[in-house]
Amino acid sequence: MLGTAGTASALGPAPATPTALGGLRLATGAVALLAVLPLLGGSWRNLPRLLRRPTIWAMAIGAAAYQPLFFGAVQRSGVALSTLLTVGAAPICTGLVGWAVLRHRPTGAWAAATALAVVGLVLRSWGQLRFGDGLGVSMALTAGLSLSCYVVATKAELDRGGHVVKLPGLAYLLGSLMLAPLVLTQSLAWVPTPAGIALILYLGVVTMALANVCAVLGMRGMPPGPAATLLLADPLTATLLGVLVLGESIPPISVLGLLLVLVGLLLQGRALGTTSAQEPAPQPTL
Repeated sequence: MLGTAGTASALGPAPATPTALGGLRLATGAVALLAVLPLLGGSWRNLPRLLRRPTIWAMAIGAAAYQPLFFGAVQRSGVALSTLLTVGAAPICTGLVGWAVLRHRPTGAWAAATALAVVGLVLRSWGQLRFGDGLGVSMALTAGLSLSCYVVATKAELDRGGHVVKLPGLAYLLGSLMLAPLVLTQSLAWVPTPAGIALILYLGVVTMALANVCAVLGMRGMPPGPAATLLLADPLTATLLGVLVLGESIPPISVLGLLLVLVGLLLQGRALGTTSAQEPAPQPTL
């Protein structure tokens, strides 16, 4: 739900800074996930042992770095361009980082599906793009790289049998602690207001906790590159909700872009299904 996160932050209280939004979003997501952990087959008692794994810290650093970078990009370059660059860069960076770290070699099908979806995303956002701020562009691209590091580290932990709620819950908690010294330097007077509470709850619970658990669940059965490519469904969903719920209208070039994104996602899903069908069934362990 990255597309809605950018929009929500742009419509939030004016005094909310990118650092404060990112840190509070991460902390709220951590609290939400860890609160329901015992109800979903996890245990708080096992959390300290995870602290000895470098991949957990890589997840935390990726999650922490992403927050102020993305919201800072939104503030400087707008929702459309920031979402386009971050979501578009994430699958490309993830495929390359996953290849380097986990030896998940990118396939031609993944490259074609990702390229098609990214082109569609560019067309979808074409009339809204403003390239005036170089720092905002750099922040958005770096946010995409941070997201890719988080995805690859998460995939490494899932391959070791990690819990789909415990992993992001602990990573978000560590990431929020990393950002805490910066958050405390920001003005937080807007947080106790109705608009501030609603914004933080939406960003933390919906776009952070719920969305990322769904993403982690999906990552269990696929390489990190394709998993990140499927994140391109987020702007597609956000646009459809805007049309169906808010009555927004979009130009023909944006409709073409959405169709290309959809075709790219379908190609990626088909490629994943073909790969799964060709893999041998796991043998029972005696």
